[in-house]
Amino acid sequence: MIGWLEAVVLGLIQGLTEFLPISSSAHIRVLSAFFGWRDPGAAFTAVIQLGTETAVLIYFRKEIWEIISTWTRSLWTPALRGHHAARMGWYVIAGSLPIGILGIAFKDQIETVFRDLRLVGTTLIVFGIILWFADHTARNKLTLDKHLSFTHAIVYGFAQALALIPGVSRSGGTITAGLLLDYRREDAAKYSFLLAIPAVLSSGLLELTQIGEGQAPDWGPTILATIISFIVGYAAVAWFLKYISTHRFTSFVIYRILLGLFVILAVTLGWIPTQG
Repeated sequence: MIGWLEAVVLGLIQGLTEFLPISSSAHIRVLSAFFGWRDPGAAFTAVIQLGTETAVLIYFRKEIWEIISTWTRSLWTPALRGHHAARMGWYVIAGSLPIGILGIAFKDQIETVFRDLRLVGTTLIVFGIILWFADHTARNKLTLDKHLSFTHAIVYGFAQALALIPGVSRSGGTITAGLLLDYRREDAAKYSFLLAIPAVLSSGLLELTQIGEGQAPDWGPTILATIISFIVGYAAVAWFLKYISTHRFTSFVIYRILLGLFVILAVTLGWIPTQG
């Protein structure tokens, strides 16, 4: 079972890494193995992500309210259907379909083989290199309000679905897709955060039924980790959006590669087990 100290540490890690393109689920998985803690599992990871997602809801509250209200009114007011906020509502729905479908289809693998640290280390490196390539070849010119389409939304959605494997990174995958589509860094990140809302909320609420049951952590530590992830996550999302407005993703790429190499080395030398 997860103790109170573990809850504090994992909540901090979740809040710090959720919005950065370095994979929060990989960090929780690796840190738990490194300290000899039992793998907290997919259920715990999904539930504490509700904390960081609440931070997104509050940080983007004006944009989110405009999207929800305009999209809802557009259902019976044809004149609103061309409005950017109404279209964004449909794009978020369309982009959420891949991870929803694949998440259900591969539920067993997500909770078992996808958490193998050899796979986690490999995905950290591979997708770090892809992020570097995207960041250095992107024209960084398209904006969400003028250029986002259903085709682009689906591409973003499949990129987000790759994050079902710890080590890919939800924000990293979708931001990489946005850069390859030539979106501005800030726009790619913003849509990444908005697109994550349905997936994270539905996954977290679904996994709530597992908390306190069987091998899943108890409610107390889970709630504490979720609260901490919210507080830290709010500060992290504000910092990240400001940072990428003037910086490339090179530092995150280097970090991903170094962490991935360390994980593979640690598993190879038997310092940490491949499974929790």
